[in-house]
Amino acid sequence: MKKNLLVFFCLISVQIIVSQIRNVDGSLGRIPRRGSDSIPDNEISVKLSGKTKYTDYKIISHKNDTTIIDTTLTIQKEYKFNFLRKDNFELLEFHNQGQTFTNLGYDFTNISPFPDIGFRAKMFNYFHIEDVNYYQVPTPTTEIMYRTGMEQGQVLDALFTTNFSKRFNVALAYKGIRSLGKYRRSLASTGNFRVSFRYETPKGQYTIKGHAANQDFFHQENGGLTPTALEAFINDDPNFNSNRARMDVNLSNAESTLDAKRLYFEHTFKLLSSKDSVTQKDFSNLKLGHSFTRDSKFFRFNQGAPTTGVFGEVITSSGIDDKTAYIAYNNELFLDFNSKYVLGKFRVKTMLSNYRYGYENLQNSTVGITKNKLKGNAVSLGADWNGRIGNFHINASGMLTPGSGRLSGNSFKGEAFYKKDSVFTIKSNVEISNRFPNFNFLLHQSSYDAYNWENNFVQEGTRTLGGSIASKWGDASIALTNISNYTYFDENSKPVQFSGDVNYLKLKVSKEFSVGKFALDNTVMYQKVANGDSVFRVPEIVTRNTLYYTDEWFKGNPLLVQIGTTFKYFTKYKANAYDPLLAEFRLQNETEIGYPTVDVFFNARVRRTRIYFKADNISSFVLKKNYFSAPNYPYRDFVIRFGLVWNWFI
Repeated sequence: MKKNLLVFFCLISVQIIVSQIRNVDGSLGRIPRRGSDSIPDNEISVKLSGKTKYTDYKIISHKNDTTIIDTTLTIQKEYKFNFLRKDNFELLEFHNQGQTFTNLGYDFTNISPFPDIGFRAKMFNYFHIEDVNYYQVPTPTTEIMYRTGMEQGQVLDALFTTNFSKRFNVALAYKGIRSLGKYRRSLASTGNFRVSFRYETPKGQYTIKGHAANQDFFHQENGGLTPTALEAFINDDPNFNSNRARMDVNLSNAESTLDAKRLYFEHTFKLLSSKDSVTQKDFSNLKLGHSFTRDSKFFRFNQGAPTTGVFGEVITSSGIDDKTAYIAYNNELFLDFNSKYVLGKFRVKTMLSNYRYGYENLQNSTVGITKNKLKGNAVSLGADWNGRIGNFHINASGMLTPGSGRLSGNSFKGEAFYKKDSVFTIKSNVEISNRFPNFNFLLHQSSYDAYNWENNFVQEGTRTLGGSIASKWGDASIALTNISNYTYFDENSKPVQFSGDVNYLKLKVSKEFSVGKFALDNTVMYQKVANGDSVFRVPEIVTRNTLYYTDEWFKGNPLLVQIGTTFKYFTKYKANAYDPLLAEFRLQNETEIGYPTVDVFFNARVRRTRIYFKADNISSFVLKKNYFSAPNYPYRDFVIRFGLVWNWFI
């Protein structure tokens, strides 16, 4: 909590100091709110630079797609107002924010070509390379997101970015979460610090961008409710209704931590450029580029004293301290060719990668493990193509890593879409991937005997064919996925490869109906596992329906309000169980979960500040206590929370 407040006050101080920088004429530059005073909605007067449009405040993604900083209040903003700051329609939260999620649906696009450390239950709030943004802003810009925690604590996501010149931008961002939770031993404390920069020379001959990210995820692990406490919860025992912390849990002294550090940069140099005589716009004919990534992760499970009733036999009677380390380096060299004469942009690339994964020494001498480390390197070859003919776009990317090492494999992604102005966009895509499972499937060591293994698994093969349509009449998407050698953790938390194929269908439809100031937003997802449903499990139907009212209140319309209720439901299925020692989900065949929830919200916008009030799970007053995030882990009871998102443009 103190760390989050310190970051908040530091950013506020920087913003105040910068805001006092005077213009050449001695006046103070400021940006009045859009739609106020006498300034039109689409332009903002700034004395420092003459006239600045709101579209000048740009967010640039890893793939160089550009959007603008958006201060509107929409129903999509309501869906994204959570600690992930993403629409979590396909995820089921645990009771405390900052904890993990149960997957209600899966996305098999954009699969990484290489295996990772694993421990995937820790990775929902992890910022990958693609999640770090870059900026271009005419004046210093700040965004603060705040939300109250569960019982005690809060979420704070703060961003400050400024351009030191038109071509050089720096951004600092920190997201911190500390939430105690309602149940015993459920504290979540995480931090994501990012610093990014972007620079180009005056004529654009040389460009460089990069970031550093330091992330840590700490959780107390309680192992879920004991059988006696579970029975009391289901039977709605009045002795525990007002104080969930009185319920007994399976683990009273366990904690897990994932620490991650990453350094990334990419720079390019134009070797040859020419000018299009028709449009008189420069374009690069030949560009040489290089990117570098250093990525390290460290997972630790520690326990004051072993719990044999949960994890089985153990080699020690003292404390447990399991540590797993991973580090990877990637150097990529690429050559870009961009011209209208070849219908787009081509990239030829080669990558040198190496990794180390494992343990300092053999942690358990009684289980026959012979290795304590995995390491290796590989050279990859690939190409990208981004083409366009009118409104028709084609994107393709392929990579091959030859050899027999653990980094070997191949991937291909293809996408074609047709966009008709703002009327509709039709897209089709295909993705083929062959790669080894994550390293914790291949090698894992622990003081607990049952959690030691070394496996020589074969590559997983994933093939996905899909399509989507986005239009003013509604959105729809479909994906057909076939997985060979699917790797999972069985009922005993052992890694296993499925001998058959998994065939998975996902169909999602979204449509909003509006009448006057009222609207009904609907999203329905249908899923079917035609083969392999014994190891790959999802609910058949997931739905979210939001009825809401939007209006401007008071004279002069200073306040925009949004009031509504959201109904969510998923059909019963045998969801995977959470294993805290592995930070993974495993199969189980005893418990089915599936239930409806109703939330109520009141949101408002005052100038550039969006304010959020939400009452979670008011349906808990009338429904049976059968709501769980995973077996033995109850979903949250009724709770009211408050938050806001606040932007400054100085």
